[in-house]
Amino acid sequence: MSENVLGIIMAGGAGSRLWPLTKDRAKPAVPIAGKFRLIDIPISNCINSSIRKIFVLTQFNSVSLNRHISSTYFFAPFSQGFVQILAAQQTLEYTDWYQGTADSVRKNLRYFQTKGVDYHLILAGDHLYSMDYQDLLTFHIENKAEVTVGVLPVSAEQVPGFGILKLGDNGQIVDFIEKPQTEEAMAPYRLSPDMLKKYRYASDNRQFLGSMGIYLFNRDILYDVLSDSDHADFGKGIIPHAIRTRKVYGYLFDGYWEDVGTIGSYYNAMMDLCTPMPKFNFYLQRRPIYSRPRYLPGAKVAGCRVCNSIISDGSILEECSVESSMIGIRSRIRSGSQIRNSIIMGRDFYENDEDREENLKRDLPDTLIGGDCIIEKAIIDKNARIGDNVQILNRNRDQEVKEDNYVIREGIVIVPKNGIIPSGTVIG
Repeated sequence: MSENVLGIIMAGGAGSRLWPLTKDRAKPAVPIAGKFRLIDIPISNCINSSIRKIFVLTQFNSVSLNRHISSTYFFAPFSQGFVQILAAQQTLEYTDWYQGTADSVRKNLRYFQTKGVDYHLILAGDHLYSMDYQDLLTFHIENKAEVTVGVLPVSAEQVPGFGILKLGDNGQIVDFIEKPQTEEAMAPYRLSPDMLKKYRYASDNRQFLGSMGIYLFNRDILYDVLSDSDHADFGKGIIPHAIRTRKVYGYLFDGYWEDVGTIGSYYNAMMDLCTPMPKFNFYLQRRPIYSRPRYLPGAKVAGCRVCNSIISDGSILEECSVESSMIGIRSRIRSGSQIRNSIIMGRDFYENDEDREENLKRDLPDTLIGGDCIIEKAIIDKNARIGDNVQILNRNRDQEVKEDNYVIREGIVIVPKNGIIPSGTVIG
């Protein structure tokens, strides 16, 4: 059935809440799990669901995202599959940038009129989850829905970050509110005791249903609702409008789902991946996560202590200690260093002897973690240079700090991409 489904992935947001990780890259291009990028999640979900016609809509800081997609996802020349990038552009009809998720789809409708496509699946490019969209499509067809929204049970504490909806007995959405902030606004959407029993959520305090930002439209219905209104966003405008005029159903998903849109949520999700039994499983053979093939050698670990950590391809660790941390591709950690509860994103390249000589002339450390460092609860972005005897300590982080070579957000020290921390520096 999924051969007649077109996937449309929203990847154009500025990602300001993830700054400085989004200083030089789009949010869906942020590295995850040592060797992947966020955009790999929705694209892999599509491929694993036999959806092979995929558009990715990009806008802000899209160079590295476009490069990653174009070098990763290509199908056999005689297949009908594709992953195509649609960057924001000026046309005769539209001269401005994308104003929101719905606006970006509206401005590209001409490209979505692919022969043999009956359904348009609209996805976010920055969520961490695994879903078989075949099940969503089956639910949509069996209920004769015109629009289906992916729905997730959430707690009262999570409600202000979600579009919250109310389902009728038959699963049709009867009401919707975007990110209610007060108890008074939330109250009408709290699940009744009968609904809690039906969905079995009372035991874990999830008494509301939130939108996952996953929308499946009948093709003609999508064109109609976009033409009938000028709403810029699906969550704020198109979906509430469609609920009043169309058959909109909620497809219940009770698996792991995380919006890694803030520094805190991103850090927590990555730290969970380092645990022995993470909530998101990268090790499912039947649902692999795809990414760019780099042909790197295996990690080399010499005389180290490593506990509850991920060590990625091409890394070299020398007599160091790594605990509950994620070490990205091509990382190098020198002797005597201690890494705890941290994310080291790694490097885009190896340095040779000539590079090191040039670094010495410019008084720069190598692009790695120097010797005898202590790094706690930190995110070290790609190609950062950390000198010897640097201490990034988990203390005095109550306030947000913005320095030339690092920032502190949500209690986490972040060294930006290509940042430099000189030898002997103490942070915290």
